[in-house]
Amino acid sequence: MSYPQPKSHTFDIGDGREITIETGKMARQADGSVTVRMGDCILLATVVSATEMRDGISFFPLSVDYQEKFASAGRIPGGFLKRESRPSNYEILISRLVDRALRPLFPDEYFFDTQVLITMISADPEIMPDAMAALAASAALTVSDIPFQGPISEVRVARINGEFIINPSVSALEEADMDLIVAATEENIMMVEGEMSEASEQDMLDALKIAHDAIIIQCKAQKELAEAFGLKENRVFEPAEGNEELKAKVEELVKDKVYEVASSGTSKHERKEKFKAIKEELKEQIAELFPELPEEEEGLISKYYHKIEKHVIREMVMNDRSRLDGRELDEVRPLAMEIDLLPSPHGCALFTRGETQSICTVTLGTKMDEKMIDKASGLSYNKFMLHYNFPPFSTGETKPMRGPGRREIGHGNLALRALKEVMPAPEDNPYTIRVVSD
Repeated sequence: MSYPQPKSHTFDIGDGREITIETGKMARQADGSVTVRMGDCILLATVVSATEMRDGISFFPLSVDYQEKFASAGRIPGGFLKRESRPSNYEILISRLVDRALRPLFPDEYFFDTQVLITMISADPEIMPDAMAALAASAALTVSDIPFQGPISEVRVARINGEFIINPSVSALEEADMDLIVAATEENIMMVEGEMSEASEQDMLDALKIAHDAIIIQCKAQKELAEAFGLKENRVFEPAEGNEELKAKVEELVKDKVYEVASSGTSKHERKEKFKAIKEELKEQIAELFPELPEEEEGLISKYYHKIEKHVIREMVMNDRSRLDGRELDEVRPLAMEIDLLPSPHGCALFTRGETQSICTVTLGTKMDEKMIDKASGLSYNKFMLHYNFPPFSTGETKPMRGPGRREIGHGNLALRALKEVMPAPEDNPYTIRVVSD
């Protein structure tokens, strides 16, 4: 079997530094694969999408995983196993950055299992790989036949000594007072995440403009690589089965009822029970109106109902300028804070906003309690930790307890990034501090 000759494309990121994207050399049995290189840092991204849809699926089963091989930096993993195991928090956070940018760009009815794997196979101590992970993933999708409405890319934009720098080095980033990751297509900015000390609105706009200009260059580079390698036609797929007659009838039966409940300004629990009652009544009505509805189409009732519920609520908020609980758009839910509820923790607070609650504890430890972080780039220690937990009872549900999920790790990191800006500098702080929000 003959394979197409490898193709590569090199572009300047704007200041003389170059990134090279190559395809056709590694992972040839994947639907799409590329390597992205900057300096000595090389990422391998692969994408594979199933050609058959699982029965009864009603969502897009996309998984994105980023992993750093210790061999990429000439290191052997610590611990007893001496091999890479479950993703670290750092790897999970990068996976989430890429997932959020890619997920909206697949067709609405594309429900085929799709896996994106990004692996750092060579490390450079001065290059931060997180700013190139989405570029690698998008490029792999762009050279594949998977239906993807990209390309996209992500870049880091940092303000260092008053100047905006795209994808700064590790040592340069230590001097930054603004650190943003921006994701975008050629036309639109899709996601912004980051931290800063202080910034004006104009500073933010300038940073986003500079980031988007850099992303446009990277999107064009992906297109040029795909054309050089041989642009593939998007695969033809059968969308998830639908029933337009059933969809129209569901909308007719529930649209006004959903609006009545949504606009009544009731509590979350009461509103949930009323929506549940509408759905149960709907199923009974459909059973009478469609007595010969195939069993495999019964799941469409819930699918259509939830789409209509979401649409009605959105239109109500946009048109009536009122929220589900009756608040105006500029009103916040009632806030209440209480401290010292628990006698033993070093610090404790109960925070309540509307029907949402969080109980937070603070524990002070010594240097012996510092967290050791074993990454491919080397060992480091952290003396400020924030852990966020979302147990199932928080939403009145029953789920198995399996440790923190990606959402909990991601949301905890957002809170940590906000708080660490007002924490004492590590050299001025004798304590290891752990905050837990449940």
